[in-house]
Amino acid sequence: MHGTEVVEAIPSLPSPTSGGGQDGARPMTSAAKSAAGLRPFLPGDTPLLAEIFRASIAELTTDDYTEAQQAAWMASAGDEAAFGTRLAGELTLVATIDGAAVGFAALKGADVIDMLYVHPAVVGQGIGAQLCDALEKLAAARGATKLTADASDNALGFFTHRGFVPQQRNSVPRDDEWLTNTTVKKTLRTEDK
Repeated sequence: MHGTEVVEAIPSLPSPTSGGGQDGARPMTSAAKSAAGLRPFLPGDTPLLAEIFRASIAELTTDDYTEAQQAAWMASAGDEAAFGTRLAGELTLVATIDGAAVGFAALKGADVIDMLYVHPAVVGQGIGAQLCDALEKLAAARGATKLTADASDNALGFFTHRGFVPQQRNSVPRDDEWLTNTTVKKTLRTEDK
């Protein structure tokens, strides 16, 4: 979506038997329950993060978006070079468990969450919250007094639970489809700086 794309989910990763993942990192499985680490985005992360992006949309948005809408949304990661350039152009954090990427989030400028995606296998384990907490702190450190996101319909509850307030509904054209989301805003506390 244009602006902030937020889905608490991640696309399918290489199979556990493939030994895939960037630089030998193990892929995510649903059995992993460890606390996630955060690190900066590296260009070599692009293929795996694109897969997380697609899996997140495919598996976590079925109640809110049609198959055609999901396909149009996922197509924005079809050009992996452009997707990687987008991630590199923002402050992008990668969440990992045991060295395997399980989610990512990108801060655009000082005060916009542009993307937040978590692999479906780890949804509900606090990875999205950990990424969001980190972006809130980074935004405050950059002098932001507020943080906004364009939350997908399935991620709206995640953001409102975290103190974000809905501001407006949006309809975003993507290929021949229209996708809806909600702009949300949170006032950052001064002690976050």
